[in-house]
Amino acid sequence: MQLATYIKDLLYRYECVIIPGFGAFLTQYQSATIDGENHTMFPPGKQVSFNKQLQTNDGLLANYVATVDGLSYETALKQIRNYTSQLSLSLAEDKEVVIPQIGSFTLNKEQRVQFIPSQKETFSTASFGLASVTSIPVQRNLYKDQVTALEKNAPLLFTPERRKKTPYLRYAAIGLIALTLAGLSGVKWYEGDVANHNFVQKQKADSLVDLQIQEATFAFPNPLPAINITVPKETGRYHIVAGAFRIEANAYKKIAQLSDKGYTAKYIGANRYGLHQVVYNSFETRQEAQNVLSTIQRSENRDAWLLVQGL
Repeated sequence: MQLATYIKDLLYRYECVIIPGFGAFLTQYQSATIDGENHTMFPPGKQVSFNKQLQTNDGLLANYVATVDGLSYETALKQIRNYTSQLSLSLAEDKEVVIPQIGSFTLNKEQRVQFIPSQKETFSTASFGLASVTSIPVQRNLYKDQVTALEKNAPLLFTPERRKKTPYLRYAAIGLIALTLAGLSGVKWYEGDVANHNFVQKQKADSLVDLQIQEATFAFPNPLPAINITVPKETGRYHIVAGAFRIEANAYKKIAQLSDKGYTAKYIGANRYGLHQVVYNSFETRQEAQNVLSTIQRSENRDAWLLVQGL
């Protein structure tokens, strides 16, 4: 089972991916950075961290494995638990555990899990394929002798020493700039005069059109009926998923069942695997959605999980 590949795929789409019984990988956006000492530029992406406390199964990884491998949910969850048992056993034997393209785990002297993220993946679809770039430092004094020799035969000053010795060129440049600004001021004045003229003429034309509209009368045989339009309000990008169905009709049956129980259930479309998704409700913040998800997992459906859209 290529569980490491599945985890990597999910990290590109979600902010939190939990390995039941082991911990959770969290992603946070990081802008492009520059390493001045090594002259290296790193592209923007999402930095991965690990939280040992988040071990409760949210159904995300198990549902993904079951869908991709064509397994039942219970079989996929069993394989994940076998994988986590192998990870925990390797750590207990003081071995370094490496999850390819994600990071490595070790135990420190206090027997706490240490996670070192991999630098090979950005985990951002916007930065996919971008790699770090190393530049060669600019050596400004390397060709100074050649430039100094060139200044003797050319009417241009490159080095700061020659520019200080010939300040009259600076004054000539200032005079040239002043003449240029004066010419630009005249052009701007002319353009402003033309714009004012056009604005006055446009106001006259608008006034004439308004007068003609006010004098016009319109007669209709019957008054038009009023139309009431209700625009549904978007309720957020954090969705508590109740289930995903291959047959769309079954998804709407599930919505009717949840609505009878008092949930604001709705259909949010098919995912990339063609499964029609039904959610209990949607929320603006992760914290609010996580609180409701915990309640639903305890009392209604232990396999409900959190879907984050719009990343």
